[in-house]
Amino acid sequence: MMDGLRLDGRTAVVTGGAGAIGAAVCRDLVSLGARVVVADVDEPAAAATAAALNAARPTPGAGAGDGAEGGPGERAGTRSGDGAGTRSGDGAGTRSGDGAGMRPGDGPDAGSGARATHLAVDLADPASIEEFCARVGPVDILVHNAGISIVEPFVTGDPAGWDLMWRVNLRAPMLLTKLLLPGMTERGWGRLVFVSSDGARAGSGGEGAYAATKAGLFGLAKTLAREAARANVTSNVVCPGPTDTPMLRRIDAEKPGLVDKIARGIPLRRLGTPEDVAGLVAYLCTDRAAYVTGQTLSVSGGVTMQ
Repeated sequence: MMDGLRLDGRTAVVTGGAGAIGAAVCRDLVSLGARVVVADVDEPAAAATAAALNAARPTPGAGAGDGAEGGPGERAGTRSGDGAGTRSGDGAGTRSGDGAGMRPGDGPDAGSGARATHLAVDLADPASIEEFCARVGPVDILVHNAGISIVEPFVTGDPAGWDLMWRVNLRAPMLLTKLLLPGMTERGWGRLVFVSSDGARAGSGGEGAYAATKAGLFGLAKTLAREAARANVTSNVVCPGPTDTPMLRRIDAEKPGLVDKIARGIPLRRLGTPEDVAGLVAYLCTDRAAYVTGQTLSVSGGVTMQ
């Protein structure tokens, strides 16, 4: 493996870590040597993801990830930075579950080389976020992958839904970063990756409020890139385009031909995979990307070109 691609000794938090893209990011980071905290609203799914990561026991130097967002995402009502409708991540309700208090490498598998643990956190609840940050310990890599989307025409949208999306998609990343960034700057190394959406870059019908909250990550990431640069902390945004997820396949079952129609409109003539997104996220977390900061990068098969 090329120098600068290992993450040994680093601890990463991935919100929405049990979703399609989130789990792929976790796999890639673990395969590069990082210890990963799988943070998700669905605690059983987060626990299963962490268990699978530990069972896989990737060896040092192993290639990144294996698992196979953009298009309607993974779970109804939740999203994880994707593009035209991707969902993954935790979504509106998250809670502080029984994984709380576990730190990477702690817990029942610590003595056997565990690389992952799980923690539940309610991204809509500042108190839950504060509790999560107090229990998670030092964090070197923070991947803001979780999100929630409510698809509806803007003029008939429910402001209560807008508020929920703002709390989960924008306020939560702001608060998590506010609480965890000081540790990164004190240690002189850190990586912030915000998973937004191509829908926030180009617009997406029925997702005005969602696009607005995800677009807010662009300005936040650029500002943090400037403020934290002297401490060797980078901050970037990844925007998935149409991505193949379980939710998209379920919708395709209800509307046959949808996936093929979407794929035909993509220059590369296929949907993205969670691994396509995870590969870029993982790269931005390594020292190979140490000179990349303040950038917004799309993973869309050419749908968005800038």
